Amino acid sequence: MAALLLLCLSVLPRAGAAIYRLDDKPGLGPEFDGIGGLSGGGATSRLLVNYQEPYRSQILDYLFKPNFGASLHILKVEIGGDAQTTDGTEPSHMHYEDDENYFRGYEWWLMKEAKKRNPNIKLVGLPWAFPAWISGGENWPYVYPDRTAFYISSWIHGAKLYHNLDIDYVGIWNERSYNRKYIMVLRQSLDKVGLKNVGIIAADGKWGIANDLIVDPYLSDAVEIIGAHYPGTVSSSNARKTGKKLWSSEDYSTVNNDIGGGCWARILNQNYVNGNITSTIAWNLLASYYKELPFGQDGLMTADEPWSGHYEVQSPIWVTAHTTQFTQPGWHYLKNVGHLKKGGSYVALTDGKGNLTIIVETMSHDHSVCVRPPLPPFKVSKQNVTFQLQGSFKQIETLKVWYSKFDFFKNSSKFFSQHSDIKVVNGAFTMPVGVDEIWTLTTISTGKRGTVPQPPPSRSFPKDYKDDFNVKTPPFSEAPNFADQTGVFEYFINYNDPGDHVFTLRQVVTERPITWASDADQTISVIGDYKWQDVNITCDVLIETANTGGVFIAGRVNKGGELIRHAEGLYYWIFADGTYKVTNDLPGKTVLASGKSGTRAWKWHTLTLRIQGDSAYGLLNGYPLWKDVRVTHPQNGWAAIGTRGFELAQFDNFHVQAG
Repeated sequence: MAALLLLCLSVLPRAGAAIYRLDDKPGLGPEFDGIGGLSGGGATSRLLVNYQEPYRSQILDYLFKPNFGASLHILKVEIGGDAQTTDGTEPSHMHYEDDENYFRGYEWWLMKEAKKRNPNIKLVGLPWAFPAWISGGENWPYVYPDRTAFYISSWIHGAKLYHNLDIDYVGIWNERSYNRKYIMVLRQSLDKVGLKNVGIIAADGKWGIANDLIVDPYLSDAVEIIGAHYPGTVSSSNARKTGKKLWSSEDYSTVNNDIGGGCWARILNQNYVNGNITSTIAWNLLASYYKELPFGQDGLMTADEPWSGHYEVQSPIWVTAHTTQFTQPGWHYLKNVGHLKKGGSYVALTDGKGNLTIIVETMSHDHSVCVRPPLPPFKVSKQNVTFQLQGSFKQIETLKVWYSKFDFFKNSSKFFSQHSDIKVVNGAFTMPVGVDEIWTLTTISTGKRGTVPQPPPSRSFPKDYKDDFNVKTPPFSEAPNFADQTGVFEYFINYNDPGDHVFTLRQVVTERPITWASDADQTISVIGDYKWQDVNITCDVLIETANTGGVFIAGRVNKGGELIRHAEGLYYWIFADGTYKVTNDLPGKTVLASGKSGTRAWKWHTLTLRIQGDSAYGLLNGYPLWKDVRVTHPQNGWAAIGTRGFELAQFDNFHVQAG
């Protein structure tokens, strides 16, 4: 069909074809700021770091390498705050006030990998949560604005000092209340430590901050960009009145099937056409977390099987390429862009040096619904369109053509294919445009659909999995495949241990953070295959809090992410006061068994949990402690480790066998 359409391209206007004039003579429109992806909010790139080469580099190439795949212009990352932020927790660079470590987590690494591929990529940081010490125990980051500003400034400074990364922009508090005084203090703090070039984006929620900016010149001076989330392709009148750049600083958030690709195609054009929005950033960059967590597979592509090496390059990657491979931040939109007569939209951008890129999308309503906000009805039908190039563009003789066709009926979609050049005669050309299509027409000749050998086939998480955490110089602070859902579990060197537990995994968050989501009151990290039913889990554990401390191992854990407080499963707990219990839920309210265990703090114990069908038993140090506990629900779920509260505890020699 695409070939037939291209055979019908004409240099002459057709009867009934709507004419769209593209002219730079009246001056150019707003500056284009780029297309980006968001890693975090939270822990959405968690599994990526565990991929072996060459697969990890291939995934990174599809995201960041120019003229290869998505070729992103912007990478936005979470400034980790030790708390649950959608699909997991990301560690803070300052767990405690006297603690600084700029090598925790994986966002530093990811930013460096992005910069390695595209030195011009823009970097953005935004906090979702904050460690407790910032507020003195209150769940509010603005109690001491100078302290919070120091914390954020130190993250930006650390990025440069330890990783040679220049952060371009920083936000306030994701989708939560902004505070005028804090914004002013943050601007002053950044300026004071030589970070004047770091722009502030506010307020990563709705457009409401614009109402304050237009009446408060001091606040307006502090804020460079107004960032809104999921704006539905529209901006507020007050936001436009400020004269500031408007960004959709988080958008998309839709399963990366073809409807998700259609959503992304529509908003990339129409955010500017309808809202004068000059940058759009996708949440999330990469679906690299267990797919059963909230918003599974909502990335531009999917890489959630590091144990197999399998990953999938879905349509949003190629939808992105239609814009990113043929434009750059610093280009300008033309003033005369908009909607097509029979549905769809077009934008045109130029570098001001003679280059022109036109992107046309004709996504239908039902094939471009994003997860939010609701999409009002509209119709799209096939049509002929004529572009009349005027001003300096009248000299253009040919345009390169890149084409994508979504086929929702025969499942034969084709993405980002190059077709024959369009000849432009007397500054005009006509083309037939169907429904659910994307066209890029450009003077840029460097576009490319990158290819690599087929990745390995999909494979389930190993049914027999061990980790003794004996890594002397770990490349990352977290152990492979463990996905922290409350708390932070890090590699630890236990110098005081005289025996076999020198290298362990340690839960390190000792006070409930300033939260963004509904963190549990217990800490927990999940691992494995959500489909697991019958499991044998063994782990050595060390309680570090006398009298009140406690730890657990668990199977069939059925919830995570923002729902972690309500996770069910089978939890086997031991406590420092010499007791144990078995519960059907993480909060520990549904007790299935309990009694004396003789356990205490600062002594290693070995826990074994066996779940078989509707029955379970537990061993302590190799001896039966409880048995014949009936398990009616849930029927399946992850394995997990965790603690009674926000307390230090260590884990070693983890081993799970499923089936």
